[in-house]
Amino acid sequence: MSETAPPEAPGPAAPQPLGRYPFWGYKDLILLFGLALPIMVVSALIVQIAALFVPGGRPLPAAVVLASQFLAYGLWFLILWALIRFRYGRPFWGSLGWVTPRHGTLRYALLGPVLALGVGVAGALLQTPEMQMPMMELLRDRISIVLVGVFAVSLGPLCEELAFRGFFLPLLARSLGPAAGVVLTAVFFSMLHGPQYAWSWRHLLLITSAGVAFGVVRLRTGSTSAATVMHATYNLTFFAAYLTHLEETGSPW
Repeated sequence: MSETAPPEAPGPAAPQPLGRYPFWGYKDLILLFGLALPIMVVSALIVQIAALFVPGGRPLPAAVVLASQFLAYGLWFLILWALIRFRYGRPFWGSLGWVTPRHGTLRYALLGPVLALGVGVAGALLQTPEMQMPMMELLRDRISIVLVGVFAVSLGPLCEELAFRGFFLPLLARSLGPAAGVVLTAVFFSMLHGPQYAWSWRHLLLITSAGVAFGVVRLRTGSTSAATVMHATYNLTFFAAYLTHLEETGSPW
C-alpha cells in the first residue's frame, strides 16, 4: 500500500505576475473610493475644530477649505501607499506611472495652454453662462486668490492625476478598453468638480473633455507625470486669465 503525501501547509498567496498591470483590482478600487467621502468629512471636521484655536481670529475660508483638502489628500494617499507597498510589495510612484515621458515634459507643459484655449473656445460655442459659482465665494481677497491659485497649479493636479489617471484609469482601460476607460475616468473626474461649479452641465462637459485629454496623454506616454504637468499648465492658463479679468474689471486684487 503506497503512502499518501501529507497535505502541504498553506503558505502566503503567490505574488501577482510582474507582467500583469495594473496589479490591483476592483476590490481595491471600491475600498479606496469608498473611503474618499468619510476621509473628506473627517478632514473637514478636524480642520474646522483646529481653526477655532487659531490665534487672531478665524482663518480665511479659502485657507480652511484648502487645508481640509490637503489633509484629505494626505490621508487618502497614505492608505493607497500602504495598499501598494504592503499588500502588493510594489513601489508607490512607479506603480502609478510616475515616470518621465520618453520625449521629456516640455511638450506636455505646452499642451496645457493649448488645451485651455480649446476648452475656452468650446465654452464660448456652448454659450456657457457666467454664474455665481460656490468656488467664487472663496476668492474675495488677494491672499485667498493666491492660495487657491497655488493649490490649483501644484497639489491639485498632482493628487487628481495620481488618483484618476494613475490608479483609476489603468484598471478601467484593462477591463473596458482604452477608449471607454479614458471617457469613464473623465466623467468621474468631472463629478469631483461638480459642487465647485454648481453642477452646471456645460462646465462639467468641458471638464470631462479636459479629463479625456489628460487620459489620452497618460495612456499614450505611460506617464502620469506627463498628464500632471499638462494639467498644471492648463490650470495655470485659466488662473492667469482670471487675474487678467480682475485687472480689466478693476476688481480688488
